[in-house]
Amino acid sequence: MGLIRLRPRPGASPSPPAREHERDPIVRSLEPVVLSEPARDPELPVVTPVQPAESAQPNEGEAVPSRNATRIIAFANQKGGVAKTTTTLNLGVAFHEMGYRVLLVDLDPQGNLTMSQGLNPDVIERSMFDVLVHKVPISEVIEHREVDLAVASIDLAGAELALSSLIGRERSLEKALVEVRNAYDFVLLDTPPSLGLLTINAFVAATGVIVPVQCEYLSLRGLVQLENTLAMVRENLNPEVGVEGIVATMFDGRTLHSREAIEILEENFGDLVYRTRIRKTVRYAEAPVKGSSVLKYDPTGAAAEAYRELAREIVAAKEAEDGAQARKHA
Repeated sequence: MGLIRLRPRPGASPSPPAREHERDPIVRSLEPVVLSEPARDPELPVVTPVQPAESAQPNEGEAVPSRNATRIIAFANQKGGVAKTTTTLNLGVAFHEMGYRVLLVDLDPQGNLTMSQGLNPDVIERSMFDVLVHKVPISEVIEHREVDLAVASIDLAGAELALSSLIGRERSLEKALVEVRNAYDFVLLDTPPSLGLLTINAFVAATGVIVPVQCEYLSLRGLVQLENTLAMVRENLNPEVGVEGIVATMFDGRTLHSREAIEILEENFGDLVYRTRIRKTVRYAEAPVKGSSVLKYDPTGAAAEAYRELAREIVAAKEAEDGAQARKHA
């Protein structure tokens, strides 16, 4: 179907960032340093799986926490409507059911994750805007619902402008999470449908990125620009971050188009594509109306079981990766 081939290279060094004229101008303006870059074919971007870093290099004068067992996962796709919020919430609740301590962080000015837990972003007094811009402790904006949730408000729409003049603006979220990261096993970051400064903050703080991809051809194209942005972040800000996995959402096995989209994903990304398919169902739209996850709204339904299965798959993949690393260094 003409999609650019983006075959991952497990174990390879992080791919170099895209050439200057190929980058999104917003992303380019965020770079803290200017580096000479080797030439690279723009038609051959590579999605790089998460690799353990030798050491993270913080900006001068900035205290950056050491990495620990807490997994901080950003859910990102510059295309809207691909089930980022649905995946963040339901996967978080599924991890909680498995006994893990979970924090959800709403970084989207639309506040859909916040609304999905029965909260009104329009009346929230303190939100992630205050955490990122005014350095309010993140513990002060956490609400205890099905899982812990750091809430968003419409004020986040002005966060990128407010942050743009701050030193170390790309690390605002990373530093905010220092207070609470040891209290959780998973911190899941719901990002806006863009690759602006809020999403950059999520990438800098994250140990990995999961990309929800709608089973439609046009949705697959956004993976190219997302990887270019991740390459810049790896080069300058967070050597650890990479695509941890790709979740196929809104899958309808009755249509040839959905099946072909899955084939394209698996052909180009191989093992990065999770086996679990998140199928189309009205349950995902109904649950937020009740202010709950689908696991609470319809706990025995197929929709809830899909996210439980995805949670088990993600945990198993990480355990297998850790086991391989242990054997390698034995």
